[in-house]
Amino acid sequence: MKARYKSIVDNFAEAIRSGKITAGSQLPTHRQLALTEHISLVTATRVYRELEAMGLVSGETGRGTFVRDISLPPGHGVDQLAVATNVLDLNFNYPSLPGQGERLRDALRQMAAGGDIESHLRYQPHAGRLAEREIIARHLTQRGFRPDAENVLIVNGAQHGLTITAMALLKPGDVVAVDALTYSGFKALAALCHLELVAIPCTAEGPDLQALRQLCTRRQVRAIYAMPTLHNPLGWVLDRQQRKAIADIARQHDLLIIEDAAYAYLIRHPPPPLAVFAPERTVYITGFSKNVATGLRVGVAICPAHYRPALERAIRATAWNTPSLMTTLVCNWIEDGTVSRFETLKRRDARLRQSVARECLGHLPCITHPDSYFIWLPLAEEARADRVVKALMDNNISVSTAEPFSVSASVPQAIRIALGSVSMDNLRSALVKVREVIEFEQYGLRGSDGV
Repeated sequence: MKARYKSIVDNFAEAIRSGKITAGSQLPTHRQLALTEHISLVTATRVYRELEAMGLVSGETGRGTFVRDISLPPGHGVDQLAVATNVLDLNFNYPSLPGQGERLRDALRQMAAGGDIESHLRYQPHAGRLAEREIIARHLTQRGFRPDAENVLIVNGAQHGLTITAMALLKPGDVVAVDALTYSGFKALAALCHLELVAIPCTAEGPDLQALRQLCTRRQVRAIYAMPTLHNPLGWVLDRQQRKAIADIARQHDLLIIEDAAYAYLIRHPPPPLAVFAPERTVYITGFSKNVATGLRVGVAICPAHYRPALERAIRATAWNTPSLMTTLVCNWIEDGTVSRFETLKRRDARLRQSVARECLGHLPCITHPDSYFIWLPLAEEARADRVVKALMDNNISVSTAEPFSVSASVPQAIRIALGSVSMDNLRSALVKVREVIEFEQYGLRGSDGV
């Protein structure tokens, strides 16, 4: 015979899936449910726990239990691309510039006409050819340090750099300290590698470093994952003192530092990276997806010499080597100034898009950096991010909730907007719709077309 609480779970599930209980509805408190259904408080908690495990509800500390919008993928983030051609994608960033396609066409012609073309048909050294590693090392001097080319490992994009670092230097069960809101791709990688992520509370200026110190005394933290130069999604750039403090904490507690610099190119004169303050324990990871093109899967992991053998083994195990055609193309563009021109133009583009966003979003509170390609929009306490995302999707606009970025038990009601993937005209119209939908959700105000 089915347990009593299972019947309650099934009834709730059927009502949610059929739409009788709509997305965003607040369910009774645990105590109210216990009284209504004549069950114990422990059993009521078990009912809601099972509904949450089924993806039907979300519990929020201090607020209650709410029905999720199950017509959307969970979080509408890293696991879901906007596949429909008529969808305006404000979820993922793949910034592009006019004329980049023709530049690629010209570059491929030049590669075909010169050099040893057959060399690209053979395996390359696992970490890439030394001459190309030297070119990339020189290019990175503008970010405040000059890495040794021997320790520059070419990988298949920054995500591959994160992957080989986790595989080579961490083991299942290791505790990694991350910002309470962090890059969704690292969250996905941690789940795959069975790493335990623990949240560092976020302040307006960056991670709460005192909380990190306390965390390291309570838990056996093995590593810290950080984005000190243009944090995704909150847009902060840590100052020199904060970077030094992170390095000091890492030394005191013998932490590996994983430094993600995917968006660092957007900051014109950033402080030196963490790899300068703690070179003996930092793996610095960046790529050429955001500053050049997402389809060119070329990145680098820069490490101290004692990490290099393990990281090279991980490259060999996962990809053997980076495709030399892509690497040669990127290095040619570095040497002829194309990459620097792209970076300059994209910095200008990002600033312009931020200006458009401020104009279109009006009074809405935006957490961002004036040089970034994304915006974090916290919602009012009574608002529901999943309802906002659903309403925008109904208008063919894709954004993300906070869920893919959140490490804390309580997911904030917020949305993250990527600015770099649509035309300027489409960006304006999409952001106006974003404002209208949020205003309607928060204040019951209607937009011009009755959103």
